[in-house]
Amino acid sequence: MKIGILKEVKDGESRVVLTPTEVKVLARNGHSVLVEKNAGLKAGFPDQLYLEAGAEITQQAKDIFDQSDMVAKVKEISPKEYSLLQPEQILFSCLHPAANKEEVDVLLDKKLVAITAEDTHRFGSPNCEVAGKLGALMGIQYLLSTNGGLGKLVGGVGGVPGIKALVLGGGIVGKSAVDVLASLRAQVRLLDINIGVLREAQFLFPKNVTTGFSNQETIKEILPTVDLIINCVKWPKKRTDHLITREMLGMMQKGSVIVDISADVGGAIETYRPTTFKEPVYTVDGVIHFGVDNIPGAVPNTASIAYAASVFPHIQSIADKGVEKALLDDEYLRKGLTTFKGVLTHEETGNIQERQWVKPEELLK
Repeated sequence: MKIGILKEVKDGESRVVLTPTEVKVLARNGHSVLVEKNAGLKAGFPDQLYLEAGAEITQQAKDIFDQSDMVAKVKEISPKEYSLLQPEQILFSCLHPAANKEEVDVLLDKKLVAITAEDTHRFGSPNCEVAGKLGALMGIQYLLSTNGGLGKLVGGVGGVPGIKALVLGGGIVGKSAVDVLASLRAQVRLLDINIGVLREAQFLFPKNVTTGFSNQETIKEILPTVDLIINCVKWPKKRTDHLITREMLGMMQKGSVIVDISADVGGAIETYRPTTFKEPVYTVDGVIHFGVDNIPGAVPNTASIAYAASVFPHIQSIADKGVEKALLDDEYLRKGLTTFKGVLTHEETGNIQERQWVKPEELLK
């Protein structure tokens, strides 16, 4: 199989979907790997390393699309890439299809076998861990007065306690954020709706982390004294309410910070909107909002190594077995199947966009 690795085009995004380590395995198994020029450069993987691994370097993205049976990248397909997609091509990428009707239209029209990579992880994406840890560090940074914040030091000093941080959601992202904040001696409150998650946290983290049940009334009690909020709750797309509303910002201190790692417009944080690393923050009612929706892109070396290792078994399986056999053999890969030769197969996308969809199992059998 010919597998193409694209250079990312999203602003502030320098990750690469496969490193030379994975490319070497594919080449050894008889597959051809095309890598767009400088696709891994900013992640610490220059073209020479890919050449030594057995890849061919192409000069532009069009070459990748024109020649590849399967195209792989980290982030979603951008509008300027739509016209380059080839009919019935295999696409493996973090597509976020439910929130992108135009993208889904293109995938269906081109009859692609499109796989939403973020839905295929057996143990959760490494990007979640990266985003949680880095999101906490970003929040700490914007608490500095030089960045418009309250002017507080995360861990405090003798006689002055550390910041008060609120983490919403105790999944991989939330636990990763708590890990960083707790290790820097912040006073952390972790809220979740799952008693099992909260019970685990009390044994997992040091005593500067306390837990509570996540609901709006509890949050309102905390807001007047909180310095930093890290939202890690992936809000259901059909809900119209919010955990933190615009009105509730009036209860917070001026110069406090909200980092919305889940990055849902109209989600848990009513005032969230996406930003980029060029202009990462904006202020609403005196509260600083950090809205970058591809936080792991700031640490492309770490993120690429971990992410490539996690998705490579899927890519290798597709290359070795063919896409239909690979899908039939792996329920996690099937969970990510979004379109299959003109048929929508992604439940969330079908429900959100009110489209007809077919279960992958029914289509493939």
